[in-house]
Amino acid sequence: MESLRIAASHRPPLLLPSPHQLRRRHIAAVPLSLPHTSLSLSSHHHHHHRLAPTPLRRRIPPLLASQTPNPEADSPAPAGAKLAPLLVSLAVGLAVRFLAPRPPEVSPQAWQLLSIFLSTIAGLVLGPLPVGAWAFLGLTAAVATHTLPFAAAFSAFTNEVIWLIVISFFFARGFVKTGLGDRIATYFVKWLGGSTLGLSYGLTISEAFISPAMPSTTARAGGVFLPIIKSLSLSAGSKPNHPSSRKLGSYLVMSQFQAAGNSSALFLTAAAQNLLCLKLAEELGIIVANPWVAWFKAASLPAIASLLATPYLLYKIFPPETKDTPDAPALAAEKLERMGSVTKNEWVMIGTMLLAVSLWVFGDAIGVSSVVAAMLGLSILLLLGVLDWDDCLNEKSAWDTLAWFAVLVGMAGQLTNLGIVSWMSSCVAKLLESFSLSWPAAFCVLEASYFLIHYLFASQTGHVGALYSAFLAMHVAAGVPRVLSALALAFNTNLFGALTHYSSGQAAVYFGAGYLELPDVFRMGFVTALINILIWGVVGTFWWKLLGLY
Repeated sequence: MESLRIAASHRPPLLLPSPHQLRRRHIAAVPLSLPHTSLSLSSHHHHHHRLAPTPLRRRIPPLLASQTPNPEADSPAPAGAKLAPLLVSLAVGLAVRFLAPRPPEVSPQAWQLLSIFLSTIAGLVLGPLPVGAWAFLGLTAAVATHTLPFAAAFSAFTNEVIWLIVISFFFARGFVKTGLGDRIATYFVKWLGGSTLGLSYGLTISEAFISPAMPSTTARAGGVFLPIIKSLSLSAGSKPNHPSSRKLGSYLVMSQFQAAGNSSALFLTAAAQNLLCLKLAEELGIIVANPWVAWFKAASLPAIASLLATPYLLYKIFPPETKDTPDAPALAAEKLERMGSVTKNEWVMIGTMLLAVSLWVFGDAIGVSSVVAAMLGLSILLLLGVLDWDDCLNEKSAWDTLAWFAVLVGMAGQLTNLGIVSWMSSCVAKLLESFSLSWPAAFCVLEASYFLIHYLFASQTGHVGALYSAFLAMHVAAGVPRVLSALALAFNTNLFGALTHYSSGQAAVYFGAGYLELPDVFRMGFVTALINILIWGVVGTFWWKLLGLY
């Protein structure tokens, strides 16, 4: 699970869970300051939640999670790998290598690489070490056993898509550091926040609005939307970890959490895993022409339908106690007044992201690739001082992503080159043929399997690295149209991010706010998943036929 490391020192502590153990942690974020005249809280509570805004130009340190005080904090955590997950992860690979019979059509080198890859995936799920460290061990094993030469093992570190993902983390930091994301969301609260349902729609639409230029769901959740939701909830007397949470906070958090997947699915650049999916599809020979536009066209109608339906349906099946929020627009207006006029850095951020998005849309026609567009945008932010190099160096999640994404993409590419993926897909195709399934039926079975398997994963990108290539090959072998297969699996990758409290980075952020009970997360995650599947299945079927995807 991607850990949140977004700069936001001008905000008070918010509780977040650890990515792996879901402990309560603190991050800093700016809430809407609460005026004395509109609070239902007592005056001393009011004073506790007011903060004087700090200058935006002040250097913002990385947002690193730290444990809340507890009696065990004095004793250091044991160093090294966790023994039980380590043994299980190693056993998976060793069992495949030495106990499972190797098919005659698979070479010894390919079989050995498959065993290392499966051990790596098992470790990503079980977590004997942090994700990046475990991926490095898998890469080391591949090189040390001469399964892969050094150049082939490290070839994915020059992958354009991976560097585009890394730069997207820097863009997200710019949105938070300048306060631009916060300002945009606050405007929508001002315009639509007169009722609880309108407030939810305002937050949902604002996330969809900024998502193509802020390509991190975790950053949007922790750096922009959760601080606003928590501040509005507290102003209505809805406190975390308290019976009053159901007054307002629980609904707003749940609605934003469940709608975020559709925002991520709407644009290619709205989530890092989207870019990775298309790169893995390209390695299987499935090229999506003009990818940004093609993605948006295919996702637009079903994603917008789901975005519009989710807040209303949750309002009916997970209702808030407070139906009207007349103070919210006033709170937002006061905050905007306190923020002042748009700063120079915010204007630079707006111009840079308009340039980047324009090049992502039209870059193919003028010969500018997506990663070059992102590099130009980052260069502008560095030259004009919106970001400095320390901001980039301190964005540890970006460098961690570079390491383990590159390992997974590299191994997946080599498995394809060595014939493992084609062998697996042919086996599945024969199995599906034995049941005499048509390609639409096979499509439904494979998509449902890919979706439900996410209950075993704590990361969307980890799920993609482990299973996307294999499932895409199965789709193609079953006769499903190639581009439709690639896009549908990628859309699914966003929609299952709200299944559980550990299914994605934003899941950890929203659950850690203290407004959601665990049974509610699982129950509403499953119900909303069914709603999304129904909307995407019905609307998408007709829309994709109209677009000629099948």
